[in-house]
Amino acid sequence: MVLEFEKPIADLEQKLQEMKDLAKGRNIDLSSDIDSLEDKILALKKETFENLTRWQRVQLSRHADRPYALDYIYEITNDFIEIHGDRSVKDDKAMVGGLGDIDGRTVMFIGQQKGRNTKQRQERNFGMANPEGYRKALRLMKMAEKFGKPIVTLIDTPGAFPGLEAEERGQGEAIARNLKEMFMLKVPVICIIIGEGASGGALGIAIGDRVFMLENTWYSVISPESCSSILWRSWDYKEQAAEALKLTAKDMKGNGLVDDIIPEPLGGAHKDLKWMAKTIKEAILHSLKELDKMKPEKRIEQRIEKFCSMGVVVE
Repeated sequence: MVLEFEKPIADLEQKLQEMKDLAKGRNIDLSSDIDSLEDKILALKKETFENLTRWQRVQLSRHADRPYALDYIYEITNDFIEIHGDRSVKDDKAMVGGLGDIDGRTVMFIGQQKGRNTKQRQERNFGMANPEGYRKALRLMKMAEKFGKPIVTLIDTPGAFPGLEAEERGQGEAIARNLKEMFMLKVPVICIIIGEGASGGALGIAIGDRVFMLENTWYSVISPESCSSILWRSWDYKEQAAEALKLTAKDMKGNGLVDDIIPEPLGGAHKDLKWMAKTIKEAILHSLKELDKMKPEKRIEQRIEKFCSMGVVVE
């Protein structure tokens, strides 16, 4: 999959491959030309990805090849055991979670999971959790608290499922309860936005001691398309909406809404899963090292203060 702004890069990469095939097929020395073109491609990549618009970063966060929660979990952990069900309604496939080992330490992972193909997307409901998904997440958080295990949440959702059946089963209440309970968890909580972070669907598992965003992700109360639809009665203004929402990682850190940005490889997280997973793992371990030094009461106090100070203006 090639995004619109990536096409000039893709064209040069195709020419590079053709040049390599020609050199190999006819036994011609084109090494200087190949090196020159490779340098040109690298320079174009740096220029392109350092100057992405907000809408282009939204597109990159949705890239079809972008790693999802389980991709990172299986890459980061040595042994992952998935836990199912909310003990009430059913097992929501859009919300995954379980215990994993990181360098000898057990961590509770929770995240929203999208699908790669049509069948998986239907099964995972496009990463949009129902109330039972949020209740499963809370069950796992309470389990982690009971056994003194830290919690890591991986956020990637276009929003909580907005269907009538979800509202009938208490979607708003389930998310609200998660917010309340996450503030009071006695164990360290680390939240990482790995793709889309839309509305209460994202916030329902995003109350933590440390909140990170990957470089090419977004976090907002509403998606650019929905914002455009409400304000202009059309999706045609989604790019303007993205600019107005200021939803990128850089914007969020600048406004004090997240703690830090985790860099991605040039071209996006999907270009090098192992490197990206290693970087996320390092961020998790570094944060746990800091949080372990604090007493639970202090962590809770700082967690509450962090979120209560957001959006407060003092004149």
